[in-house]
Amino acid sequence: MTTAFRVRLALLVAGMGMVAGLMLWSVQSSWHRITQLERKLTGAHLESFRLAADFQQRLLRLNGAIFRFAARGEPATWTEFEQASAQLDHWIDEQNPKLSTAEERALLDQINSTYDIYLAAARRLHTNQQPATATGPEFGQLEDFDTQSRRLLQLGTRLSEAHRVAEESFLTGANQALAKLRASLLGSLLVLLGLVSGLGWVIYRDLIAPLRIKLVQSEEMLEKQEKLATLGTLAAGIAHEIRNPLTSVKARLYTLDKHLDAPALARKDAEIISTEISRLECIVQEVLSFARPSEPELRILAAAAPFREIQALMSSSLDSRAVRLVVEPGPELFVQADVAQLKQVLINLVRNAAEAIEGEGTITLRLRADHVRLRGQLRDVAVLEVADTGKGIPAEIQERLFDPFFTTKEAGTGLGLSIAARIIEKHGGALQYQTRAGRGTIFGIVLPQAPRGGANDRPGAPEDRGQ
Repeated sequence: MTTAFRVRLALLVAGMGMVAGLMLWSVQSSWHRITQLERKLTGAHLESFRLAADFQQRLLRLNGAIFRFAARGEPATWTEFEQASAQLDHWIDEQNPKLSTAEERALLDQINSTYDIYLAAARRLHTNQQPATATGPEFGQLEDFDTQSRRLLQLGTRLSEAHRVAEESFLTGANQALAKLRASLLGSLLVLLGLVSGLGWVIYRDLIAPLRIKLVQSEEMLEKQEKLATLGTLAAGIAHEIRNPLTSVKARLYTLDKHLDAPALARKDAEIISTEISRLECIVQEVLSFARPSEPELRILAAAAPFREIQALMSSSLDSRAVRLVVEPGPELFVQADVAQLKQVLINLVRNAAEAIEGEGTITLRLRADHVRLRGQLRDVAVLEVADTGKGIPAEIQERLFDPFFTTKEAGTGLGLSIAARIIEKHGGALQYQTRAGRGTIFGIVLPQAPRGGANDRPGAPEDRGQ
């Protein structure tokens, strides 16, 4: 599990936690708001909606008592009026805290002040102690009382309208709270689903997909190793069977050449036979090297050290073909390698590069540092590159480039790159390439970097040395 994957995973989990917390907060906040609205709706708020109707009913009862007193002049009727008016006065004073809008409170204040005028008009009727048959002034007082009564009823009607407006505002607020809750939950749910999808995608991309690729690669590598093992066993047996007769034939040819005084034509035929036998011996030796590669004797060395030796060894032969061999300066890196085997691989790659160049061209040897995945782990590596300016490798050849005995050369064995790849694998590294048609090819020997130090000869397999 890489650091980048851990960071992405932590960010996604943190984001999911934040969204879940936001959802809980939204639900709690909206639930609290709804609870408040419910409490108002079931308590004092409903009482305030009935306030105007209660006031009008109480006022009408007071009006009836006054009119009965004005008609009959009974003291009991006045006493009933005073008791009921005092209760209504006290009731009006108690309603102010129950109202929810400023308009309702302003109307209640008007009702309160007008009610005082209404009571004064009623007391004037009581003070006059009018006879059974009312006179003109008494009718005027009744008319004044009736006027105040109508004003109070009108104010009650206006208060009822204000209640209706407050009720609509209340219901609008409740609907808005529910709409916000729905939008918050829906938005949070969508974000959460997006984060879950992102988490699944990151896990698939960084864990599952690499495992699938690695499994396929492992199966391919296992199949390839089985084929190579079978082929190596067969090749080793055949090579041994061929090498012994070749050795006998070459020895007899040498003896005949010494003892027979053959003409020039026969001597030339003998030289051709000897050359072909030598070539067959080289092929047999390559087959044996592929079938049973020797274990590298590893020691720590400067990665660029073989470049100068290769340049000194091969420059003259390449110059004759108008091919320049250049060594570029690079960083000071160290690797653990077998010098002889590493030079063998480099010589093979330089020869292939020279053969890929038609006419004049350049082969460049260079060293660079990199950080790549090697044998399932991210490693600091040194890359020894052999770059040419040749024609590149066609796509149909790339597919079989490292297959044993596959070659495009008339006199080739098809084992050069296969042996080179196996040598580098024995070093715990890899042989890679990049090519473009008409632009050339770059082969890279990828080896794990080693700490700087002196010679440290330790024979054995790379696995024994923590490769």
